[in-house]
Amino acid sequence: MVSLRHLGLAAPSNARLHDDHRFRALLSPEDWGRLPVSIWRRFSKRLAEGATAVYVGEVDEAEISPAGFWFAQLARLIGGPLPTRADLGLPMIVAVTEDAASGGQIWTRICGRPHGFPQVIHSAKRFAGPTGLEEYLGWGLSMSLRVCVTDGALVFQSAGFTFECAGRRLRLPAWLTPGDLTVTHADLGAGAFRFTLEIIHPRFGRIIRQSAMFRESAP
Repeated sequence: MVSLRHLGLAAPSNARLHDDHRFRALLSPEDWGRLPVSIWRRFSKRLAEGATAVYVGEVDEAEISPAGFWFAQLARLIGGPLPTRADLGLPMIVAVTEDAASGGQIWTRICGRPHGFPQVIHSAKRFAGPTGLEEYLGWGLSMSLRVCVTDGALVFQSAGFTFECAGRRLRLPAWLTPGDLTVTHADLGAGAFRFTLEIIHPRFGRIIRQSAMFRESAP
């Protein structure tokens, strides 16, 4: 298993403020009640400002179609938020840091590569926008997210992309986006969970799928 030191991360800080109800508020009480207790705890962890929860895992499923490859390359113009390789067995780290300035969370994903530096993806989850949750990708680009529960897993589905410029928000047309994005957080028991990303384009079908199994890193 990869260590935090090898990828340049310090051990996580677990300083907590109080229980976090921000994700719970996006679901009905019935849907929230369908989730395993371990997912409740994972998404009810409100950290102190600047504190970080770190999850360490390994990619065990990856698929990138030719169209997905080119979408991932184009996305590098805004910081490279999409996976660019379909290698298996790569180490991955997800660090979630509380961002008091925005009232949300900063997510940093670090994925190892067979050679060279790992790919680093930054984004911020903000409890705002038409659905109550959006992922800010940088360069003025945001993705609205709908939250639901499917088969006991917490599911985030894209609900449109917007671009902010000069204080105005413009909705991007579908042809400028990679398609419908779904992120699934499924509990595996014994402290482990699976994080799956899938993007389906209206014309090219499934263009990207990546799945990794994680555990929370001990401090």
